[in-house]
Amino acid sequence: MGLEKHLNITGTSTVSWKDAIVQAVSEASKTIDYLSSVRVVNQSAKIIGDKITEYIVDLDISFMLDRTRNKEG
Repeated sequence: MGLEKHLNITGTSTVSWKDAIVQAVSEASKTIDYLSSVRVVNQSAKIIGDKITEYIVDLDISFMLDRTRNKEG
């Protein structure tokens, strides 16, 4: 039986919502093993004047728990 854990994270980008998602998943993968899926929960943006200056995404990322991993300690 596989166990899946979910984390809520927020990603930002000055380029696009897609870039915010890609950057957030890339950063999460540096410290979390076995990423399995991502779900966009919310998208928003900051505006200055008449331009979007920052794209913001709230994400639900999932990863599989490794039940065979040895505990150290």
